[in-house]
Amino acid sequence: MSPLEIGIILVAGLWAGAINTIVGSGTLVTFPVLVSMGVPPVTATISNAMGLIAGNFTGAWGYRKELQGLGRTLWKLIPCSLVGGIIGAYLLLHLPESVFETISPVLIGVALLFVIFQPKLQAAVRRRQERSGVPNDDDQKQPIILYALVFFAGVYGGYFVAAQGVLLLGILGVFLMASLQGSNAIKTVLVAAVNLIAGISYLLFAFDRIDWWVVLLIAISSMIGSLAGAKIGRRMKPVALRIVIVVLGLAAIVKMVFFD
Repeated sequence: MSPLEIGIILVAGLWAGAINTIVGSGTLVTFPVLVSMGVPPVTATISNAMGLIAGNFTGAWGYRKELQGLGRTLWKLIPCSLVGGIIGAYLLLHLPESVFETISPVLIGVALLFVIFQPKLQAAVRRRQERSGVPNDDDQKQPIILYALVFFAGVYGGYFVAAQGVLLLGILGVFLMASLQGSNAIKTVLVAAVNLIAGISYLLFAFDRIDWWVVLLIAISSMIGSLAGAKIGRRMKPVALRIVIVVLGLAAIVKMVFFD
């Protein structure tokens, strides 16, 4: 890697760590950057997911206060995410790379739609929860569909990573009996769990497909970015942030569809 490429990856990782803490779609920054540098899509997904694990856990630690009162619910949801993440990682490693190259532009498009419509979704969720006055309370009975949807979000995250946080927040915001802050805190932990179990799968079964320089650069920068996420996020208007994410995502789609 040239010094310029190293610098670009560090900036992308820093940005992704911050966005993951605030919005939940940081992969839509790092994945297009890696692909544009010629990293094969599957290698980019694997290395990016492993690099973001450090940032995922520092972000989850930052939400520890919001998790108070939701411990039992969280421990019931984590197995759903872990099993889903294992299945998603298995699909990524065992399906032909041509399948991923074909479907990844579609998955990016779906992820971009989540990013675009997230404000309306969050607003609807916020209104619903304000009307119900739901607290963070483990005594609330959670609907069965919540566990099924968290499982499928884990499969998505294990296979493609990008915007799984946005997808999870939408699911939790609608079906989890907790406050919006509690939903966001649980989302952060579940994303970390999916990326961790997927990362372990990659280490065991796809060691030769990991770009360790990418992992190291993104791990360092995303951890710093996640710790400073709130401060960095407040420097950019949400609309501008989403526009940049969408532009980068569309650029990745164009490259994979027309230039690979």
